[in-house]
Amino acid sequence: MTSSTRRDTGSGVASSRRSVLKYLIAGGLGFLVDFGLLALLHQVFGWSTWLAAGVAFAASFLFTYAMQRNFTFGSEAPHGWALLKYSALVAFNLLATAGIVAVVDQTPAGWAVGKVAATAVTTLWNYFAYRYWVFARPRGEEP
Repeated sequence: MTSSTRRDTGSGVASSRRSVLKYLIAGGLGFLVDFGLLALLHQVFGWSTWLAAGVAFAASFLFTYAMQRNFTFGSEAPHGWALLKYSALVAFNLLATAGIVAVVDQTPAGWAVGKVAATAVTTLWNYFAYRYWVFARPRGEEP
């Protein structure tokens, strides 16, 4: 292996690490938008919990989509397809989370451990789904 090959591999690893760090930052900020807006709408403005939670989720959905698309992956994939794929992944994650929490709740570990496990699993597979499916370059395009 030549030194230029080694350097390219190393920069690829560094690029992947930066991508993962950006992914986690964007996700953390998305959580803060969701939680903060829920608290603001419910606690400060007195909105009903279901309405405040729904509006906060919708806002964080759009915020996180934009952050992951632009900040994390720098995607130029067409918005329509990317947003459709992102929405499908969110729906899949909803079902997976509900299933994981329900199954783990039947064990001594309980629902809280199930929620943590579901979050860990979905966080892991979402990174790869975003990178290689949702925000991937259209086939045939050069990087």
